[in-house]
Amino acid sequence: MDEGKKVLDYEREAVPEHLRRSWFSMFSVLVAIGVDLASVLLGAELANGMAMNQAIISVCVGSFLLAILCSICAIVGASTNLSTSMITKYVFGKYGALAFSLVIGISLLGWFGVQVGFFAENAHIILLDSFDVSINVKVLSFIGGILMMTTAIYGFRAIEKLSMWSVPLLLGIMLLTLFLTLKDYSLPVEIQNTGAFTFGSAVSLVISIFIVGATISPDISRWAKSKKDAIISTFFGIFIGNSFMIIIAILLTRYIGTDDMMRIFIILGMAIPGILVLTLAQWTTNTSNLYSSSLGFSIVFPKISKKLLTIILGLIATSLAVLGIFEQFISFLNILAVVIAPIGGIYISEFFIVKTEFNRYKNQLEEQTIVVRSNIAWIIGMVVTFMTTAQPSGLELFSLTTIPSLDGFITGFVVQTVIGKLSSQKASIHQMNVNKHIERGEL
Repeated sequence: MDEGKKVLDYEREAVPEHLRRSWFSMFSVLVAIGVDLASVLLGAELANGMAMNQAIISVCVGSFLLAILCSICAIVGASTNLSTSMITKYVFGKYGALAFSLVIGISLLGWFGVQVGFFAENAHIILLDSFDVSINVKVLSFIGGILMMTTAIYGFRAIEKLSMWSVPLLLGIMLLTLFLTLKDYSLPVEIQNTGAFTFGSAVSLVISIFIVGATISPDISRWAKSKKDAIISTFFGIFIGNSFMIIIAILLTRYIGTDDMMRIFIILGMAIPGILVLTLAQWTTNTSNLYSSSLGFSIVFPKISKKLLTIILGLIATSLAVLGIFEQFISFLNILAVVIAPIGGIYISEFFIVKTEFNRYKNQLEEQTIVVRSNIAWIIGMVVTFMTTAQPSGLELFSLTTIPSLDGFITGFVVQTVIGKLSSQKASIHQMNVNKHIERGEL
């Protein structure tokens, strides 16, 4: 049987060497993930809350730092060619990996439903205002959900093809929109600076929009031919993808004087291109949400094929969107971020510094049932993230970096490093004592 047909997406094993990709393939996927309407909303908020030049600089700085963080996580994926959920089997043990896979699966499934709802709300507005066509938001949610799950069913290779042709079209339409804006509106609209954002808080928001996504970077980078390909694709894909739409939104908001992107398309006479942007931006981002969710659930339900599992999950997420999860799920997602955030820092520490569990993988040894020290680091990371998260999702007792999820990420890294090194030293001393007893003939 052909290997590509036998294992469609290599969800529970390393991606074979002959199927690994160059940097450009993954770069396109990552740019596509970053180009979404959540970025537009953030750009509009920044445009209304601070000086335009400061807003643009904060986006560049935040995206640069985020790209570095994602690139470090991507190296782990490129080195093992395993999904994030499979990596956690070696870092946390089989039971710890099941917990992570369940949490990340539910989280991304929820985001899929939220993004579908966001698509439906905006599609309803632009169809009604531009074409006097009124389609029920629930119907649009169903159509959008089914559309967005189609590529995820066929895995990374389908997402890759979608991204390769949609990214140039998306970027081209947005640059044309900006050109028409600058041509017709010579000066930015004067706004009363609300002072809602300091430079630091703006940078924090730019990072936080994708910080949890950094943890699942290996889901894409596992397809890399080399660590160099993973670093180039991830750094530039995240930097450009995360900053492009935010900066465009800042400029459009300030020049036209409205933060409603669909309204901007209508004002410029670009209703049809606007629908294309709305559809493709949400499709490319959301299909990746469902893809990573299915990778997580593949560990929880190993006997179900990934293709069937993705269809089931897609239908569940679409149903949630139709039922209005768009308005109800945000606080729950914030709680899930508390759980997910420390994990990236923990597996980075284990891979680059502690190395014990990844040596088991290199030596083709079976993963442990549970790795106690990693799970301790996870618990401490979750506690710190919960204490720094704003109410009502957290306790908001103190702040380390002003980004709760980054606080958890760093805490997980530090605790894993300290406990891991202490454990390694203890094991080395124990082995030395055993060797001495053997030499003396006492054992």
